[in-house]
Amino acid sequence: MTSTADSYFVCATPRTGSSLLLGLLESTGVAGRPQAYFREPGEPMWAGRWGLPSTAGYDEYVRAALAAGRTDNGVFGAKLMWGTLDLVVDRLGAVHPGLAGHDVELLERAFGRTRFVYLWRDDVLAQAVSWLRAEQTRLWEADGEAEPGGHAPGYDAAGIEELVERIGEHNAAWERWFASCGVQPHRVRYEDLDADQTGVTRGILAFLGLDLPEGRKIAPSHRRQSDELNAAWIERYSRESARS
Repeated sequence: MTSTADSYFVCATPRTGSSLLLGLLESTGVAGRPQAYFREPGEPMWAGRWGLPSTAGYDEYVRAALAAGRTDNGVFGAKLMWGTLDLVVDRLGAVHPGLAGHDVELLERAFGRTRFVYLWRDDVLAQAVSWLRAEQTRLWEADGEAEPGGHAPGYDAAGIEELVERIGEHNAAWERWFASCGVQPHRVRYEDLDADQTGVTRGILAFLGLDLPEGRKIAPSHRRQSDELNAAWIERYSRESARS
């Protein structure tokens, strides 16, 4: 099978299993080393890890990300949340002003043949509860380290409602962007990923024109964070919403 892409982006909203999916894709050894390289708060960390000077331009940052995020076959992967996409194309537009306003062309100028994987979650309430808890604790991965400013989780109906609305807005924004740019992403539902991690990963490889190397195992590198507390918040919110 011949690769149909030089690069791909996993397009998502928070708490859709994107970190799980990135780990599964990296485990194949042929789908890049996808990370959230372009999340603005994390850029100084990546730049420092790559040894970039503080004077480095965005084109240099992108080249360093490509070098770090490619596997030996030359395929690059990364994750984009809604909002991050605008930041990336705005900065690329400053580097390539002749393509400013042409998002896909800008991305392909920087990343080569680019494809998109859209990851979403049917159970938006469970997603919002997971997002709120991560925001409160500043712990985004079960095996990760909490970011500064976290505190013990506490039920917050208004916070859950606000995130349910935000998730809907971001999902709609992704759909509008795909339609306006003529992009046909490979669609992955979180619930399907959760039920069949290997099958979903193989489907993405096929979409990218990649073969899983013989003897290679697709393996997760992240553990589920959801627990009894998430379930209790979901049940309480559903019960209270039914009364109102």
